[in-house]
Amino acid sequence: MKKSIVTALAICLVSLAFAQSDKYMNAMKANIIQLDSIYQKNNGAELANNFTRIADAEKTQWLPYYYAAYCTVVQAFTEKDNSKKDAIADKAADLIKKAEIVLGNENSETNVIKSEIATVHLTVDPQNRYMTYGPESAENLKKSAALDPTNPRPVLLEAQGKFYTPEAFGGGKEVAKPLFEKAAKMFETFKPETDLSPVWGKANVDYFLSQYK
Repeated sequence: MKKSIVTALAICLVSLAFAQSDKYMNAMKANIIQLDSIYQKNNGAELANNFTRIADAEKTQWLPYYYAAYCTVVQAFTEKDNSKKDAIADKAADLIKKAEIVLGNENSETNVIKSEIATVHLTVDPQNRYMTYGPESAENLKKSAALDPTNPRPVLLEAQGKFYTPEAFGGGKEVAKPLFEKAAKMFETFKPETDLSPVWGKANVDYFLSQYK
């Protein structure tokens, strides 16, 4: 009798775990699919809140915090009031830190986000902040590429940085073009680790390459 009760309890716990897993997967996929249009819809703050709620409910999953940080970074980039950007970027930094705490370390994808956070701070006052945040952004991209040489996102961000850097400082459209082309080829072969792993960025590459036609 006791054995039967234990077995029944185990079955219930397994069933509950599967149900929670399905709920988590469905919630994540429903929000991830919206990332492709995040710049057009300007709904970074809304999606960040959605991912944060998932993260706070799950507690052992790093990807919801990662995506919340990514969406918050997008929100910062699209914010027109420069006086608000630092606070939004700091919020993204807190979220990516939580992702790394759950993960147990940094990885290629979290370093991509940290690079973008530094870039947000830089854009608030480029002339006075470049020497601080420029190297910080570049160092995180370097770490990202080293941790996963197949990841196209650090190459994409490097290309974007070159694209918007004046030619007098080693940037410009033509300097960026080979990097965008490299990123495009990498996206063709990149294989995410799981169904929920980051795949964003290809649309960005396509947009920038269209500027050369």
